Amino acid sequence: MKPSDMLLYAVTECECDLEDVKASLTGGITFLQLREKNLPFEEFLAKAKAIRKFCRVPFVINDNLEVAVQSGADGVHVGQSDAPLAEARRRLGPNGIVGVSAGTVEEAVAAEKGGADYIGVGAMFPTGTKLDAEYVTLDTLRAIRQAVRIPIAAIGGIQESNMDRLAGTGINGIAVVSAIYSSADITENSKHLLEKSRRLFG
Repeated sequence: MKPSDMLLYAVTECECDLEDVKASLTGGITFLQLREKNLPFEEFLAKAKAIRKFCRVPFVINDNLEVAVQSGADGVHVGQSDAPLAEARRRLGPNGIVGVSAGTVEEAVAAEKGGADYIGVGAMFPTGTKLDAEYVTLDTLRAIRQAVRIPIAAIGGIQESNMDRLAGTGINGIAVVSAIYSSADITENSKHLLEKSRRLFG
């Protein structure tokens, strides 16, 4: 994967259907994460396999390493309390993508040393997607950027209206959920967000 893959990293909401995902791909998202916290395993796997057939950007699965392996996804994204990074790397091999969530410099450095390919840093702003999220300051985000070399996407409550605040932090892009999938026109909104992300972080 390339640092530019992080420019517009889309994370699906549970109610997203395949047409929503296709619309965001048409709009130019550069990375896709399938996040399904409540879907039974077989349905989660079926959805992942369906997306795999038409997805032409790096495609990872949130938290579920087994779904990632069985669906043929490019990789997995894990949190600090999810499937261990070492196990994900072992199962996916050297070419699989493993992303890790981090909220501190120490977590980010440990992820890089453990073989992570990129880091998702957040939550940057209040978000309805993860109500128990702890917030990361812009100073911490800058410190993480200084501490690691692998790509970084900021995540958590990021919208078109506040992404300017992340300019100058050195991140490679933004990971968004509702900013894309709750919009009235997913394709057009994705195009707009990508253009702005390129200006700010490209």
